[in-house]
Amino acid sequence: MTSAPPAAAQGLNQPQDAALYTVSYVEVAPSAAATAARLLQELAQTVRKDEGNQRFEILKRIAPENQFLVVAIWKDAKAYEAHVATAPAKDFRKQIKPNLISPIDDRLHSGMAITGAPIKSGPEAVYVVTHVDVPTPKKDDCISALNALVAESRKEEGALRFEVFAQISRPNHFSVVEVWRDQSAYDAHITAAHTRAFRELLTPMSGALYDERLYRAL
Repeated sequence: MTSAPPAAAQGLNQPQDAALYTVSYVEVAPSAAATAARLLQELAQTVRKDEGNQRFEILKRIAPENQFLVVAIWKDAKAYEAHVATAPAKDFRKQIKPNLISPIDDRLHSGMAITGAPIKSGPEAVYVVTHVDVPTPKKDDCISALNALVAESRKEEGALRFEVFAQISRPNHFSVVEVWRDQSAYDAHITAAHTRAFRELLTPMSGALYDERLYRAL
């Protein structure tokens, strides 16, 4: 999934038989958005047939529309490494590279709060992916706050999925992956008391701006 071969998943602080969760940010020139969407969809058709892949979602950012995200689950690190070595993955990297305006940012994770079951989402579904990072001494406080947010958010009527991945190379960094039934469900979530309480806890300990991005599935 990268424009250059990614760091091997093996050797990281991750059990070799554990599922691997990857989040890949893809940003191309505005004029190449349609080309990127086509290349990603072609890659997905192949990857989803691979028994080592358990999820491969292509998301297009609502704005700006030249940013894409791939959220994937692999059976284990070996399955991900086998994917990176395949001809379709290599061909994708070669074809997308001239259109990139920054290198593809691949982040490898372990699962922290996982839904498990697949979801059925309609065309109005809003996908939200947020990168959260805090200084290392605040890691456990952040995990506690995230777990509380997950528990309350999953109770919301419009919540289709609410998950958290922990980055393997930086265990104080997290990816929050949400799917909401539609825009109104998302709007209700961000104004809910538990969401506001989470952000009040997070802001003083955060190591960066709260990076929340909205997408639609391709």
